[in-house]
Amino acid sequence: MQENRSENKIIITVSGVDRIGIVAKVANVLADYKVNIEDIKQTIMQDYFVMFLLGDISNAEKSFKEIKEALQKAGEELQMEIWVQKKQIFDKMHNI
Repeated sequence: MQENRSENKIIITVSGVDRIGIVAKVANVLADYKVNIEDIKQTIMQDYFVMFLLGDISNAEKSFKEIKEALQKAGEELQMEIWVQKKQIFDKMHNI
């Protein structure tokens, strides 16, 4: 049952030089694609912004691939690195 719930979860990692509007830009893309933000953590280390976000794509009207591409485009616009992966894959990678 845990497996079924995690198949609709995605992990988003954002990193790069800190600037205004990073969280807003990512949150707007997620809202446009009907992805719910379930958890978010961010920090700034010596002017370097790092954010981890857990999203739920259960109600998304677009595919995982389309959501990932939209977030990567936002990353390019922000001059940030944005990685998007399914939580199931993330969990398996970190359980090895």
